[in-house]
Amino acid sequence: MRNARSPTGVLTGASFASMFFMGVASAVIGAASGNIGLSPFHTGLLIAAQNAGFILAVLATGSLADTHDKARLLGVGSLVLAVSFFLFYFWRPYAVNLVVMFFVGVGIGIYEGVADAMLLDLHPRRQGLFVSVNHFFVTFGCLAITLYLVFLPLADWRRSLVQSAAAVLLLAVLFLLARAPAPVREAARLGERLRFLKTQSLLAVFLAAAALGIGMEAGLVGLLTGFLSELRGYDPVSAKLGLVLFLAGVAAGRALLGLITRRGSQLALIVALFAAAAVISAVLFAVNLPPALNAILLFLLGLTVSSLLPLLITLTGQLYADMAGTALGIVKLGIPVGGILIPSLLSLVARYASFRASLLMFPLIALASGAMLAASRKLIRARIQRVTAGE
Repeated sequence: MRNARSPTGVLTGASFASMFFMGVASAVIGAASGNIGLSPFHTGLLIAAQNAGFILAVLATGSLADTHDKARLLGVGSLVLAVSFFLFYFWRPYAVNLVVMFFVGVGIGIYEGVADAMLLDLHPRRQGLFVSVNHFFVTFGCLAITLYLVFLPLADWRRSLVQSAAAVLLLAVLFLLARAPAPVREAARLGERLRFLKTQSLLAVFLAAAALGIGMEAGLVGLLTGFLSELRGYDPVSAKLGLVLFLAGVAAGRALLGLITRRGSQLALIVALFAAAAVISAVLFAVNLPPALNAILLFLLGLTVSSLLPLLITLTGQLYADMAGTALGIVKLGIPVGGILIPSLLSLVARYASFRASLLMFPLIALASGAMLAASRKLIRARIQRVTAGE
């Protein structure tokens, strides 16, 4: 039952805000590294520390979300993130900031591990829409901090983090005073949940699909400007605008695709999006098209990859409703795994084959992902039957 002290709209808005700051935290290293004067090597270590904290937190709090108040957990995550934002490069020693970045990862890992699970409880009839919009705010946060640091004077770059720390601290107060609705069914003990989930090969498929989808998005963000400038002859400003078009497609997809998704249609839509991504990326990277057509394809490519993760999250939450936090924690391991492995694979192909060959990996990855999920329909139908039977 929903608590009168914590209206659904308040907690939903707070969840959106937390994901916005998750986007800020995810992008701040890349956006601020030049301002700080970090080498690529040191930037990579900071990102690795952030991912380590994220992995630990998303697994731990995902399981806790099944048995503890989700608003309180988000309050703890907000406190951790607020302090970490404030302390990042408050002192200059690199080792200190490596530890701080680990705790930034912990903070956003708690957000990722709990916020979607809370929305699944708050909005049982429109789960896909609210999870999709939730992840729109991650993209919005990434864009906001990047643009902010572009226009902010170099000497004042920390101002954005101090302001973010203050806003996240207010979120912490809101979450700690709030009460999230209890799940419809009481979760089993952690050991029982883990033993059951070990038997669910379907979760391994979802984890792999999440890793591939996130990896495609991360790889495209990293390589699109290089593709447009080196292989299509665009000037630097036009190449960056191409990336903006792609990100606009991602944002639009996360805001709009949830509106057309209905319960039971997620799998078909995910497979269709992977198939569309394969076709669009193949045409974009293999055919030299006029700029106007390239612009359309860049936007559509962003649209196709935008909702892969939100749809997988919604489907997982529906299939494992009585242990959604634990199941989502496992699937969301695909975020750091895909964000590391797929760009690394693309870098190796570019080094030992060619840049063009690395780009043609995108349609292959999309096709393989869609085929893998399509082949899992029997597993999904079997799980739906068990859920319907109340097992």
